[in-house]
Amino acid sequence: MSFSLLSAAAHGGGTPAWAMLAYLVAGVFFILALRGLSSPASSRAGNRNGMIGMAIAVGTTLVMHGTNLVEIGIAIAIGAILGVTIARRIAMTAMPELVAGFHSLVGLAAVVVGLAAWLNPAAFGITDEAGQIMAVSRIELGLGIAIGAITFSGSVIAFLKLSGRMSGSPIMLPGRHVINLGTLGAILVLIGLYTVSPVGGAGEGWMVIAVTVLAFAIGFLLIIPIGGADMPVVVSMLNSYSGWAAAAMGFTLGNSAMIITGALVGSSGAILSYIMCRAMNRSFISVIAGGFGADAGAAGGAGGAREQRPYKQGSAEDAAYMLEQAEKVIIIPGYGMAVAQAQHALREMGDKLKEKGVEVKYAIHPVAGRMPGHMNVLLAEASVPYDEVFELEDINSEFAQCDVAFIIGANDVVNPAAKTDKSSPIYGMPVFDVDKAKQVFFIKRSMGGVGYAGVDNDVFYMNQTVMLLADAKKMVEEIVKSLD
Repeated sequence: MSFSLLSAAAHGGGTPAWAMLAYLVAGVFFILALRGLSSPASSRAGNRNGMIGMAIAVGTTLVMHGTNLVEIGIAIAIGAILGVTIARRIAMTAMPELVAGFHSLVGLAAVVVGLAAWLNPAAFGITDEAGQIMAVSRIELGLGIAIGAITFSGSVIAFLKLSGRMSGSPIMLPGRHVINLGTLGAILVLIGLYTVSPVGGAGEGWMVIAVTVLAFAIGFLLIIPIGGADMPVVVSMLNSYSGWAAAAMGFTLGNSAMIITGALVGSSGAILSYIMCRAMNRSFISVIAGGFGADAGAAGGAGGAREQRPYKQGSAEDAAYMLEQAEKVIIIPGYGMAVAQAQHALREMGDKLKEKGVEVKYAIHPVAGRMPGHMNVLLAEASVPYDEVFELEDINSEFAQCDVAFIIGANDVVNPAAKTDKSSPIYGMPVFDVDKAKQVFFIKRSMGGVGYAGVDNDVFYMNQTVMLLADAKKMVEEIVKSLD
C-alpha cells in the first residue's frame, strides 16, 4: 500500500499525503522541542523548535481548510495581541498561575469543540450514512469533553491558589474520595450509555450535558484538597490533562497534528508528574485521585498556633564575613527569591565569592517555587552558569562538607519536619540536609511567616543558623557591598 493510501485510510480519505507529511515534520519539531526543554542550556533551541513545529501545523491546517480565512485571521490576530501583551507584562513570580490559566483555556477549548461537534456533527465529518454520530466518534467526543472540563475547572482552582486569591491550605471535604470515585464512575457510565444508545434515540442530549457538568465538578473536587506545597505537581499534572484533552479533540476533528501534539504533551506531563512525585515521596495514583500530600490531621496541625522560640539574627556584614571565609558555599533559592527578584544580585554575590576563591554551588529542589523548573528559569535569566546548578539528589550529600548553607526565600524544601513529623503535610518529601552544614544563613522577610505549606521550620532555631530578616534582594545587595 502506498503512502497516500495509508494516509487516506487513516483519516477516511480526507487528508492528503502532503499534509500528513507536514504534520509528521511538525511532530518531529515538537519532539525536538521537548528534548531541548529538558535542559536549561538547550531551552531556547527547544522553544524555537516548538514554534517552528506549531507554525507548520497551523499553516498546513489553514491550507487544507482554507474557508473563512478572514474570520480565522481575525481570531489569530486577537489571540496574538493578547498573548504578546500578557507575555510582556507578566512578572516571573506570576508565571506559575499564568501557566495554570493557560491550561484552563486549553481545557475550555476542548469542551467547546466537543459540544460544537455534538451539535453539528456533519460539519466535523463524524456521521455515518444515516447522518448520526458514529459510535467511535461518540467515545472520542465524550472523553474529549470530560478531560477538557476537568482540565478547565482544575486549572481554575490551581490559578486561584497560586495567585493567592484562594488559600493554599488543603480544603478537606468529608468523604471526598468516595465522592470523587462516584463522580468519575458516573462520567464513564454516561459516556458508555451515550456510545451504545439507539441511533437518534431520545434522551441523548442530557447524557452529554451531564458528562460536561460532572466533569467540571470533578475538576474542582480533585484540586481543592491539594495543599500549596504540592502545587508544582498539580501544575505538571494539569499540563498532562490539557495534552490528553487536545489529543481527544484531534481524533474528533481528524487532525493528526493535534493528536501528535496532544499525546506528546500528555505523556511528557505524566512522566514529569511521576518524576516529581518520586522526588516528593508521593504516590502517583494519589495525585490523580486528588487530595494527596495532606489529610485531616495534617491540615489541622499546619494551622495550629506557633510556639515562640529563640533565634539568632544577623546582619549583611556578618553574612559577608562568614561567606568570604568559607571554602564551600551552597545556595538554596526558593519562591522568596522570585518575589524579591533577587536572582541577579545573587549571581553577583556568587561571582564575588568565586573571585575570593570560594567554591559556590546552587541547589535546586524539584518543587522549589510554584512550578517545575521555576528556580532554574530564574537562575538562567541571571546568567548563573549551568554547571554550578545541581538537583537535590546530586548535591544533598555535600552539605556535611559545606561551610555555609545560604538559604534565600526557600522554606518547605529545607524543613526537617518532612523527615521527622508524621503529622506534617510535607512529611515524606525529600528535603535538603542543611542542618548538616557548619553555618546556615536564612533570608526571609520576617519570623511571622511560614512556608507555603503553613509549617514552622526548626532550621530557624538551630544553633548554627543566623536569620537575615529583610527583603531578599536588598539583603543580598548589602552583602555584595560588604564583600567589596
